[in-house]
Amino acid sequence: MPDLILIRHGQSLWNAANKFTGWVDVPLSEQGRAEAMVAATKLRNFRVDVCFTSLLFRAMETAVICLTECSEICGGKTPIFKHGDDDPNWHGWDHYDGEPVQELPIFTTFQLDERYYGKLQGLNKQETAEKFGADQVQLWRRSFSVRPPGGESLEDTMHRTMPFFHDRILAHLKAGDNVLVAAHGNSLRSIIMELDHLTPEEVPLLELATGVPIIYRIDTAGKVLQKVILN
Repeated sequence: MPDLILIRHGQSLWNAANKFTGWVDVPLSEQGRAEAMVAATKLRNFRVDVCFTSLLFRAMETAVICLTECSEICGGKTPIFKHGDDDPNWHGWDHYDGEPVQELPIFTTFQLDERYYGKLQGLNKQETAEKFGADQVQLWRRSFSVRPPGGESLEDTMHRTMPFFHDRILAHLKAGDNVLVAAHGNSLRSIIMELDHLTPEEVPLLELATGVPIIYRIDTAGKVLQKVILN
């Protein structure tokens, strides 16, 4: 049975500074890179056939560390970022068809990007809670349908994440491929909400630690058979 491996990126510099990040393209901190390296060792006995990440560097960096720190994960293959002609910075990268026996494809997509936090981006979370109240900020951060000012709700994020999950990620799983998804707290929450059959009332309680792999064993019909968190 194929494995779906979900991992929230390692700690970013703005995670460390307790700032709302959203779509701001902040890299990993030193701790975040260490978290990704530890995750790689935990995944040593797993094999990955294809990887998906967001367009944000902290997710791509986490994926690359996981796939290169322990070569066993790739089965000796070289991870290769795949770019299509819909990439705004396209330079003919898609002209290379690749060598499936030797290479592991990494696909990037905006549909796995973090939830857009709008006017909260760049603000300190504690200072924002002091200004607007802790309950209001918790609603903006964790509720299913409430949007932060100028931003996305988790429901909005789900509307772009889940079609991609069903069309691309689940298709690989049904074909028997082991899939690694390195993404963000909220894009992953939307996926886990469906996999774990969580209600809009239950999902606010879902917390995802940075750099901790979550393994779902999936059958070829797309049904979850087992879930393991590699703390």
